[in-house]
Amino acid sequence: MRVGSFVLAAQFPGQGEGEALHRAVRSAEVAEEAGLDTVWLAEHHFVPYGTCPSAITLAALLLGRTRRIRVGTAVSVLPTVHPVALGEQAALLHHTSGGRFTLGVGRGGPWVDLEVFGAGLKAYEKGFPESLELLVRWLREASVAADGERFRFREVPVVPRPSEALTETAGPEVVVACTSPASVRLAAERGLSMLLGMHVGDEEKAEMVALWRQHARARGRSPEEILGASHVSAGVCQIADRRVDAAETLMKAMPGWLKQGLEAHVTVDGRTRRMRDPLAYTELLCGLHPVGTPRLCADRLAATSERTGISRFALLVEGSGDLAATEENVRRLGAEVLPQLV
Repeated sequence: MRVGSFVLAAQFPGQGEGEALHRAVRSAEVAEEAGLDTVWLAEHHFVPYGTCPSAITLAALLLGRTRRIRVGTAVSVLPTVHPVALGEQAALLHHTSGGRFTLGVGRGGPWVDLEVFGAGLKAYEKGFPESLELLVRWLREASVAADGERFRFREVPVVPRPSEALTETAGPEVVVACTSPASVRLAAERGLSMLLGMHVGDEEKAEMVALWRQHARARGRSPEEILGASHVSAGVCQIADRRVDAAETLMKAMPGWLKQGLEAHVTVDGRTRRMRDPLAYTELLCGLHPVGTPRLCADRLAATSERTGISRFALLVEGSGDLAATEENVRRLGAEVLPQLV
């Protein structure tokens, strides 16, 4: 089982953006010290829900500051960037980190980001498959041309070629954030592992894994490739000597962050949207994920893995909103939970 941290650089009420970013960087450094497998970095624009606007840029910083731990994006929002530019950056990090970089991509939302970056609503509603296909080709082929609806250009060489890196894999791993049957199919047909959100419970995640396998088989993927897919389950982790104390820590801090963070999202076309109730959402997360004693947390992770077949986890560890408490949470995850997992 491979357990990592999920870092949003969340800006809690009363905090500055620099404080949020410092906590994000420091928690990643502690994650390596604590023996975690991966640090996953979120990306958001114009909202305090997450103050990192470029997950791949922060990944570059952390890869330079660490020596062992993997670093992944969770996710780089594909509709607002050019797939070739993102592919070049991923290849660069793959080469220079010795293969420690994972590129997670997702569709994002119908936010004002699409207007600011000139992508337009169509890139979000219909353009994700084209962007994903071009990105994967760039990371797997020696030269690439494009003749799609959004991207058209003559054949050009891929420089640097990810497959020429002296690493265990032919190129950087790519995972896809999946929230619908359509995105599950996109990932499965290309043999790409899924990143499943922290709002989703074990039963739904198991159904999505089963659907992924169905589509992968239909596409002719080998049994070995299907069984070897390493999907990622996002969640929340808060450790304390008593479960009630762990839950109380999150219930005190997270609703305020969720309220100001979620309310700040602005849709590109003025469509109405229903915001989650921050208190109820925090309660849901505490019930779904490893929140409690080290033994409870280990049991919860093992149960999720058994029910879903997922062996990788990206756990939000900054739910307290406090730097010292976050560092302690990460250290306890490494020292008291990981040894109980087999």
